[in-house]
Amino acid sequence: MSSSDLITFPKIAKKIPGLLAGLGGTIKGIKLGKITDPTQPVGLGLCVEEAAEKNPHGVAILYKDVSLTYHQFNAWANRIANTLQKQGVRKGDAVAIYVENRPELFACVTACAKIGAVNAMINTSQRGKVLIHSINLVSPKAAIVGEELLEAYHEVETDLVVPQERRYYLADQDTLNNAGDTPKGWANLAEISKSESGSNPPTSKHIFIEDPCFYIYTSGTTGMPKAVVFNHGRFMKAYGAMGYGAVRLQPHDRMYVTLPFYHATAMAVCWGSILAGKAGLVLSRKFSASGFWDDIRKYDATAFGYVGELCRYLMDRPAQPNDRDNKIRIMVGNGLRPSIWKGFKERFGVETVMELYASSEGNIGFTNVLNFDNTVGLSPFPYAIVKYDKELEAPVRDAKNHMIKVKKGQTGLLIGEITPKSPFHGYTDAAKTEDCIFRNVFKQGDAWFNSGDLMRDIGFKHAQFVDRLGDTFRWKGENVSTTEVEHILDSFPHVSESVVYGVEVPNTNGRAGMASIRFDEDHQIFDFKKFLAYLKHELPPYAIPLFIRVSEGMETTGTFKHKKAPLKDAGFDLSKQDNAVYAWLPGQDTFILLTPEIQKKIENGDYRY
Repeated sequence: MSSSDLITFPKIAKKIPGLLAGLGGTIKGIKLGKITDPTQPVGLGLCVEEAAEKNPHGVAILYKDVSLTYHQFNAWANRIANTLQKQGVRKGDAVAIYVENRPELFACVTACAKIGAVNAMINTSQRGKVLIHSINLVSPKAAIVGEELLEAYHEVETDLVVPQERRYYLADQDTLNNAGDTPKGWANLAEISKSESGSNPPTSKHIFIEDPCFYIYTSGTTGMPKAVVFNHGRFMKAYGAMGYGAVRLQPHDRMYVTLPFYHATAMAVCWGSILAGKAGLVLSRKFSASGFWDDIRKYDATAFGYVGELCRYLMDRPAQPNDRDNKIRIMVGNGLRPSIWKGFKERFGVETVMELYASSEGNIGFTNVLNFDNTVGLSPFPYAIVKYDKELEAPVRDAKNHMIKVKKGQTGLLIGEITPKSPFHGYTDAAKTEDCIFRNVFKQGDAWFNSGDLMRDIGFKHAQFVDRLGDTFRWKGENVSTTEVEHILDSFPHVSESVVYGVEVPNTNGRAGMASIRFDEDHQIFDFKKFLAYLKHELPPYAIPLFIRVSEGMETTGTFKHKKAPLKDAGFDLSKQDNAVYAWLPGQDTFILLTPEIQKKIENGDYRY
């Protein structure tokens, strides 16, 4: 960390005029985010209804050639909500949503929110065992599946607990104008909902802060994906704090979002900010580095959502004379690396980087409301950054068995105090929830959420993200559970044991997956091509290890935990190990034996990951 990143009083003083100018919105945002009355109607459904009332003819969603006003969008969601109610979907029921980024996704999510059903936001990259686990975990009373994912769903449907009579299909087209054909055994949601009432259902006013809005799936720190309970009160925190207090969009603004909406960054932060401003969402099915700025210009976007990897891809593109020919004034997201932060702002003419830090399950969040460089910002919630022993993989405690806060400029583990105003709702599994709680941290009886992240205290309540701990690493803007990947690896023939970890690859963000594997046959005859095909079927692309280290045996601790630190230190560097290492190079259909020459090319950035 550069010492210039430390926040000083003179730096804070320069930001006061801007802070005062947005004080009204900040106060409103804080009030919305701190609603504690359990009887006050709140929630995503009411946020959409308010936008439709105050800006009925304003653009709600732009997608390809489809343009929907808030009045049109709200009425569409109402028709679906009324249909689901007639089909027997009730408040508290989970509905598996398995649809890629397109307007239908938002209509269905809003519809479920209006009737109090819980949107189970299934990761559209999931396949096989992981997909089965994610859907069955929440025992859904219904599933809404897009045509683009129907094949993946059919591959596992015999193992799913979804009722056959509540499987809803959406054709991959503009279903408002053409519902499309209906596959056998499915109900076409666009067809059966088109004649329903477009009026707001009365249930919208019977949704409260503790009612679940989403199940957001996270890899957490161990095991298969966990379903995080994301309630309507928490959505109001994002809607208020980000929408009114930080991003402050206006009805004429348009935010371009290419991020997957099964993640909270896109769904709660980006869309919540858009709804708060009664602004427009410019939606893309997937991110394209070559088409990104063309879309920004085509749709007159004034903001966009990001993760750090997205920004690196844009920076990797050759500079163009029209790089600054855009109307972007603010970008919203997380993971922008200090190494490209200032360069990105300068090259593309972006004034404000609204970097944030949050986790789907956590009880704390940071926002860069003062627009400093190289920081996740500050947090209104009680938190601490405490000393952490990487060797022992535990926080350091003093003679009184209390944790120790780090000093300004130092790095430690981020923890968030669990209070009535910053509760930790946890997961659907109570045991996994308890695993994330530290007790008796600074005094007897207190409780703190373990973020699993290392942060640096840079002063004046500001922090800087450093790294992730434990059995999770971040690659391509996604959290990867090492335990989940190990389970898939170990299920393949001739793999006796595997250990998965993240390793740094030069010129990339996050950590790429690497696996140390003990085979029960000579690695020179092992079918790496078939192995990679299997991994592509069972895992999303970002979770597939890029490197395979051949191991004779795994080193463990006294409690039989694998020692990952030496493996991480060696990475794929052949000079640091005698083991054979295989690599999956871009565009290849198998793992190849790594040589010093190939290693050098990877380190020089000759291969684009």
